[in-house]
Amino acid sequence: MRPAASIEAVAALASLIRDAGSVVALTGAGISVPSGIPDFRSPGTGLWENVDPMEVAHIDAWRADPERFWHFYGNRFQTLEGKEPNGAHRALVELERRGLLHGVITQNIDRLHRRAGTQRLVEVHGSIDTSSCLTCGARFPIADVRARLDASAISVPHCDCGAPLKPDVVLFGEWLPEGALHEAYALAAGADVLLCIGSSLEVHPIAQLPGATRQNGGRVAVITQGPTPWDGRAAVRLQGDVVAELEALVAALD
Repeated sequence: MRPAASIEAVAALASLIRDAGSVVALTGAGISVPSGIPDFRSPGTGLWENVDPMEVAHIDAWRADPERFWHFYGNRFQTLEGKEPNGAHRALVELERRGLLHGVITQNIDRLHRRAGTQRLVEVHGSIDTSSCLTCGARFPIADVRARLDASAISVPHCDCGAPLKPDVVLFGEWLPEGALHEAYALAAGADVLLCIGSSLEVHPIAQLPGATRQNGGRVAVITQGPTPWDGRAAVRLQGDVVAELEALVAALD
């Protein structure tokens, strides 16, 4: 049985959404945890628990030591491939199908929103779907990259021109894609309600999106189990399992 406080919070969020002209979701790693994908900083399970991201996920690391970089990213690909969207992803698709959700901005690179069926999706940190050659500009789908990775004697996928490939994700030390960032800000600034789901809201510049919503008169709802800088400013704060909370929201909007 859900606690009364949680039921009331879900009902309050459903009311906000009913009255809103535009609702946008901003999602982070926490929405994919139920699909079996670890987040970044949870004790014991976080991706960065035993790895310094500046040594394996920085653009300078890719340039300086592609073999070490791809040892990490090859394992990352293996972790992400084969994972399926969960009930939280599907709940957002259902809200979009009903005309109640007008876009999803995601910090995730795992493609699960796309696979679930989200139509308007902004992947601000890119996607593992492709990797590119920064020398000649060629781009390869993930299946081809995995094949090249497996065939390489040093476990580095190479372009046909001989240069090492780079996954089309935003690494530390890189700028976010200008077009995606502009679209994300436009969506957030125009939202009457911004649903912040499974995100710590600490990674900039995306952490500034709730402020863009609020500055333009919108409301911010936070749905995640960990603490965020917006906990005291959110119109609604839900802290339960992200799948249960979003499925309860969909049910409350029936």
